[in-house]
Amino acid sequence: MKFAACFAAVAALFAGSASAQDVWRTVDPANLLVIDTVHGRILVEMEPRMAPNHVERVRTLADQGFYDGVPFHRVIPGFMAQTGDPTGTGAGGSDLPDVKAEFAFRRGAEDGFVAVPNAGAGLVGLMGSMPVSSQPDAQMMFTVDKKTPAHGLFCPATVGMARSGPIDSANSQFYLMTGRNDRLNGAYTPFGRVLQGMDAVRAIKAGEDAQDGAVRGEPDRMTRVRTAEAMPAGDRPTVRVMDPSSPTYQASIETTRTARGGSFNVCDLMPVVEVTP
Repeated sequence: MKFAACFAAVAALFAGSASAQDVWRTVDPANLLVIDTVHGRILVEMEPRMAPNHVERVRTLADQGFYDGVPFHRVIPGFMAQTGDPTGTGAGGSDLPDVKAEFAFRRGAEDGFVAVPNAGAGLVGLMGSMPVSSQPDAQMMFTVDKKTPAHGLFCPATVGMARSGPIDSANSQFYLMTGRNDRLNGAYTPFGRVLQGMDAVRAIKAGEDAQDGAVRGEPDRMTRVRTAEAMPAGDRPTVRVMDPSSPTYQASIETTRTARGGSFNVCDLMPVVEVTP
């Protein structure tokens, strides 16, 4: 985690004097999830190219006000903070049907995948703000849809959909990663990444310990959750994300690689963002 923090600090320093060649994109307000908590605001970019049905579910529930006041019922330091169950028991959900698993997706050449060499097993890199493992582009010429298999990685700041035993049992619960967990890769659906507010995520306290069930006081809650698109224009944040292929970002990658040494991994990288207001 300390190297992820190091990368964020270095990237912020570079961003202050960004190259004129750097490319930025503005996050679609329909895909920007704004989570307000007592610890501050958390901004999540949802990625419908990877998990369109899960993104649509979270978007729908958020804009209905379903998540307002819902507790973080399961929080494990260094792993994740889970929420989305109005009952606070971990067994609840919405009245909508469960969502089929979207553990993997088909990546096309137009999706802007930027490979990060020697940053994990196989071919790994960044697509938008998401860390991704993929098959090579060369495979696209042999497939009917001109795409290749890929799946998101459960790195710090990845946001994933919770489920019970059956793989198609996701409904309303989701979790925000505070640490890396490779065991989740390909077994749960990642649908977004925290762009700003990881300090708030790490500050969330547990209401019930997942290990022994010991009650630890009233859990923290999401006070309000909406997509930016559903917010009044005057309250709506605007978020820009630097393209991973930009010179500034590439320089930040190499700085982090040097600091991390032989254990450097794509999970050590965080998006470079600008938020207004």
